[in-house]
Amino acid sequence: MTAVYTWDVFSTLDGYGSFVEGADWGGYWSKQGPELLDHRAALFDTEQRMVYGATTFREMAQTMSSGIDPNALDEWNVRTTSMPATVVSSTLVDTLGWPDATIVSGDAVDIVARLKEESDVPLRSQASLSLNWALLAAGLVDRLQVTIFPVISGRTGTSPILGGAGDFDLELLESRTLDGRTQELVYRPTLR
Repeated sequence: MTAVYTWDVFSTLDGYGSFVEGADWGGYWSKQGPELLDHRAALFDTEQRMVYGATTFREMAQTMSSGIDPNALDEWNVRTTSMPATVVSSTLVDTLGWPDATIVSGDAVDIVARLKEESDVPLRSQASLSLNWALLAAGLVDRLQVTIFPVISGRTGTSPILGGAGDFDLELLESRTLDGRTQELVYRPTLR
């Protein structure tokens, strides 16, 4: 049986995954609410393996090991760190304090194809844009989960979430509105 691979990514309405340093947006573009945070925590209630590229993993590990009081972190972030993680990287040699991380060097497509065949739990990747663009192109992403925050960041936005992806048809599998303003859309991508 092949494990389902979900690429989970946050975005502004105009498609940016982050913003320039110094922009006064705040986390979640200051649009988080209790429904969003509860839903995110529930997503990480079940066993799964996280898959990261080096850049996203470094950012996540730095946040988690920065001395922030764990009670100040959102529950879904805390749950993420307790899950096993595979980090696809040719530059990292250290797991940066992540409790159950494995660094694997090599071709991301080969690594994730093997993980999909061998894993008995679903696979989930957060952000990791260039990694997931390659996996999309190879047909390895089963579900594209995009959480769209109600902001436009045309002046301060960085990291277009689909800027390096090819052309895809998207079949809508699920949609929901969280806190009356944030959209979560889950698609099955098919390469065109």
